[in-house]
Amino acid sequence: MRATLAQLVARFGGELHGAPELEVAGVAPLESAGPAQISFLSNPRFKHKAASSQAAALIAPPAMQQELQGYGGALILHPNPYLYYAWLSQYFAPPAPLRAGVAPSAVLGQDVEIDPSAQIGPQVVLEDGVKIGARVRIDAACVIGAGVEIGPDTHIFPRVVVYAGCVIGARCTLHAGSVIGADGFGFANDAGAWVKIAQTGRVVIGDDVDIGANTCIDRGALDDTIISNGVKLDNQIQIGHNCKIGAHTAMAGCVGVAGSAVIGSHCTFGGAAMVLGHLEIADRVHISSGSMVTRSIHEPGQYTGLYPLAKNSEWEKSAAVVRNLASLREKIRALEKQLKSLNPQNPS
Repeated sequence: MRATLAQLVARFGGELHGAPELEVAGVAPLESAGPAQISFLSNPRFKHKAASSQAAALIAPPAMQQELQGYGGALILHPNPYLYYAWLSQYFAPPAPLRAGVAPSAVLGQDVEIDPSAQIGPQVVLEDGVKIGARVRIDAACVIGAGVEIGPDTHIFPRVVVYAGCVIGARCTLHAGSVIGADGFGFANDAGAWVKIAQTGRVVIGDDVDIGANTCIDRGALDDTIISNGVKLDNQIQIGHNCKIGAHTAMAGCVGVAGSAVIGSHCTFGGAAMVLGHLEIADRVHISSGSMVTRSIHEPGQYTGLYPLAKNSEWEKSAAVVRNLASLREKIRALEKQLKSLNPQNPS
């Protein structure tokens, strides 16, 4: 696919400085872009690379225009170049055309409803009562449980499993190997033995949700597990039963959220962050990578629970100090009492 700069600006906006008839055929990084590609610059730290770039055009914020005088290509000025890049990435790499119909090897249960525009791939299993919306694409070897509803324009990649009763909204993406609606981890202890608690809730996923490869979202024990509109989940994430994830929250790979946690809207979680169960996290909270959230968070902001990396020998010394903090505290309290007894006129 090729497009002129004029066509791109007409479609996505921005202020063009350069030849409107110039054609580009894709997006590439600043360092490797060729004369038929467009690039972007959103971080001022990399502006020195622009002068040597071979890109035909560069998307940059208006504030950097004067600093890019050494760049020889066209400029598209836009306040959010990274967002512009996202739009262009979709424009130059559109999904494969939808091929409506049901593959001969697909297995359909009773009372299955499939919109005529949907594409059902080979060896897909649709159990009883499944409802498939318009332009849904379900790739090979997926299993969709009884009573599942899938909204329009959703794409489910190969080998996804959606358990019975779950609901998936419109324009969602479920990547390969993800599992929606498996039983939550619920067991009662009977004199040392574990007795399973039936998980009778569902997973309800809103619109415009992305779910990464091998991510698992457990069904609720009684109430539903809720994934709200616009949530973005990376690969290999675990969402426990009865969790509620607010709209437009994003989680990087390997995040774990224990059961019944309630997370607000517009939050972000760095990779491998962990959230204990039954906690509440307010809107617009940002958790750093590798952090462990052990208490509820009621105010927006950035939160970090990391121990800085160090050489092992230094870490062992620090760990020894931390291990003895309780006894050191008691010694300090005892010394404070002694000082007060020696100088009763000075309570401090």
